[in-house]
Amino acid sequence: MISARVGIAPTLKRAAFYSKHARNVALRSAVVSKGIQTESLPPSASQEILNQQRLKRPSSPHFTIYQPQLTWLASIANRATGGALSALLYGFSLAYLFAPGTFDSAHIIEFIAGLPEYVKYAGKFLLAAPFAFHSLNGLRHLAWDTGKFLSLKSAYRTGYAVLGATAISTIALVLM
Repeated sequence: MISARVGIAPTLKRAAFYSKHARNVALRSAVVSKGIQTESLPPSASQEILNQQRLKRPSSPHFTIYQPQLTWLASIANRATGGALSALLYGFSLAYLFAPGTFDSAHIIEFIAGLPEYVKYAGKFLLAAPFAFHSLNGLRHLAWDTGKFLSLKSAYRTGYAVLGATAISTIALVLM
């Protein structure tokens, strides 16, 4: 019973057997009132209090102290490849918009045909690897959105499957 935990059970028992006046006196003495003192502060003081509290909080450890995990490495790589592919697409689109005579198909084909073979393969690899990884990891995320492969074991299995499929599809795209 809550009254026993608070320590007012004996007082309540006595109050039940006394007269109305004695009961009121007993109940008033059982309830202890504590005064709480407050003060008004200007809005700038609340910011100062918040800053002092923040200084006392511990810093969150940086992610470099943790052992790298496939899940967060794949997440970082997915964001990086998406950003790089987007920057490449928007960069080429803006270049074509501002200089359509320089960046038309005929000039690009002529430029690439004049490059050595190893540069062509390196360029194809630099385009194919992020494209393949981002596409396949996007399919992995779509599967997660449907509620599949959400256990830790399945997340690692699909992560390794994406890495393997990325390697195979990158080689296939480079050799085309």
